[in-house]
Amino acid sequence: MKQNSIQKNMWNTAGKAGLILGLVSAAYLFITQWIGQAELPALVTSLTGGLLWLGKFIGCIMIMIFFMKKFTSENSVKDNGLTFRMGMAASLLSAIVFAAFAFANVAFISPDLFAEQMDAIMQQLGPMMDSNSLNEMEKMLENLPQITFFSNLIYCFLYGMILSFILSRNIPSRDPFADYKPEEQ
Repeated sequence: MKQNSIQKNMWNTAGKAGLILGLVSAAYLFITQWIGQAELPALVTSLTGGLLWLGKFIGCIMIMIFFMKKFTSENSVKDNGLTFRMGMAASLLSAIVFAAFAFANVAFISPDLFAEQMDAIMQQLGPMMDSNSLNEMEKMLENLPQITFFSNLIYCFLYGMILSFILSRNIPSRDPFADYKPEEQ
């Protein structure tokens, strides 16, 4: 019964963490896209983008730490493996949320922006490609929303899984003297 309760709490905590992490990443996506479209000087755009990326990077790590510690404290978890599984579940769920936003952005929200960017790329690379390569590029561009979804899903899940692995090594804290048994005198 207790194991079932811990599993339920793990998915509940992972769901909250995944939603928040996915929304933070999606907000970063849309903010940087807006900044890129604004007619700001290149230095301002680069500095702002770099600071936003750093904030997102550190913020996502802190959010993951918060939810991992919350899970271990609420469930009296002493096992780093359970913490890792909760982190993996949060990674999967946040990857799904972010990939869905990225898909919606490419397919529905800003398809004209991506079409313009791809046209510019095709104009640059067009003279260097033969007709077969150009046809394949056009076919690939038709599938850009799906490619965006699956590439983001895989990338975000792998990133989150590695982060979960690193963080779970010390959440919950290990007692280095747990196996120490003083000799009786």
